[in-house]
Amino acid sequence: MKVKINNQKRRNKKAFTLMELMVVIIILGLLASFVLPSLTGKGEEAKQKLTCVQMKSISDALKMYKINNSSYPSTEEGLNVLVQKHFFEDDKLPKDSWGQPYIYTKNADSFDILSLGADKKEGGGDDIYYSKCGQK
Repeated sequence: MKVKINNQKRRNKKAFTLMELMVVIIILGLLASFVLPSLTGKGEEAKQKLTCVQMKSISDALKMYKINNSSYPSTEEGLNVLVQKHFFEDDKLPKDSWGQPYIYTKNADSFDILSLGADKKEGGGDDIYYSKCGQK
């Protein structure tokens, strides 16, 4: 009989009790409640930063265009002229982090580049202007 009791004790020790499982689940839940809120906004923040980096590369191409042509392209010509003149390696104009084309406007002797952001609507509060990228 002692042999059977020892075998039963060994079998019982291999499994977790319901209480142990509950404690582990509660601990994991608490950890998740602290970590997840801090990670939630990071995806959108990363997209905004990537958009600013892409705008910087477009800005550099526009400056090279100005060096070659004495002025920036007109608003009507837009950014497509950069593709036609091969200012991008793969001859493709980059899109913003939400898959939308950038909007280019020429002002007197300067320019601005706009991404409409996640809502894809102008004036939605999440628009990203190149002129304001460095100020965030």
